[in-house]
Amino acid sequence: MPDFEAFKPILASAAPKLFDLLDRFDRAKILVIGDLTLDEFLTGQVERLSREAPVLILRHEYTRQIPGGGGNAIYNFAKLGAKVKAIGLTGHDAQGEALRRIFAEAGIDGDRIITDANRPTVTKTRIAGHARQSVTQQIVRIDRKSDQLPDLEIQNQLAAAIRSQLDTVDAVVFSDYGEGVLTPTVIEAGLSHSRVIVDAQKALNRYPGATLFTPNLPEAENAVGYGINNQETLANAARDLLALTQAEEILITRGEEGMTLCDRDLTLHHIPAFNRTDVFDVTGAGDTVVAALTLALCAGASFWEASVLGNLAASIVVRQFGTATTSVEEMKTALTNLLEEA
Repeated sequence: MPDFEAFKPILASAAPKLFDLLDRFDRAKILVIGDLTLDEFLTGQVERLSREAPVLILRHEYTRQIPGGGGNAIYNFAKLGAKVKAIGLTGHDAQGEALRRIFAEAGIDGDRIITDANRPTVTKTRIAGHARQSVTQQIVRIDRKSDQLPDLEIQNQLAAAIRSQLDTVDAVVFSDYGEGVLTPTVIEAGLSHSRVIVDAQKALNRYPGATLFTPNLPEAENAVGYGINNQETLANAARDLLALTQAEEILITRGEEGMTLCDRDLTLHHIPAFNRTDVFDVTGAGDTVVAALTLALCAGASFWEASVLGNLAASIVVRQFGTATTSVEEMKTALTNLLEEA
């Protein structure tokens, strides 16, 4: 598999097309169907131990709220300039209102997000504290979620919302975090589109015939049932994933080893990681990959070109802590810097 030095001439040859594709990201119309999550970060300064119980007392300083789960995928599309429509569920609660507000401020069409009064908005609240002039550390995480599937009426509403939008978008993206939104009824509705990208943590066979799947290495290993630790097992896994999903292409994201793309002819294309030294947090990087490569496909990219741009976008966001997004201008700058190194 090529390292980055060997890949540089290939990247330089493709660069004019890649820059042109980036200029067309804002023309794409995308429908994202996913498990919407609100990530909350409550931070405060430690004052003392409580007399009520052996716990810390924090003086609250600030609360930050950002989209997580499938919401992060949606947010990534918006930050890359796409016209994005969101379909999913929120509860009848303050967290759902916060998520809708964040989407509206980012120009995301959330008119088809359904409120389910029987379920809370999936929320992950991280409480962190610090002493004076010390590093902030997470103390506890509180999760709000339901273990029950949505009622059949809600599932049918989601499916109807999807079908009403299929003719208006260039691609459908499933962002499956296992929180219950993506039931067979909902999946079937979305699979009717001609270009379907799937980012699912498990049960990839639930999306038969989708255009492209983007499992990371652990997800791919879980799907095929064996470890992927050399060229032979990688090739076998790509073959087995294609058989399992009936997809046109499989893109396995492999962290510091880059990405491997495989088509139905079982031809493997290896793309090295563009950033292996300044990796601070890979949280949400998969959402960024999906957003960039989907927009590239909508702009006319080959699967390989789209994967390269997905890899480029991920190399930017892993430099930041927590879920993060990037922009077309940042991607252009990053690509220019890579070419100057060539």
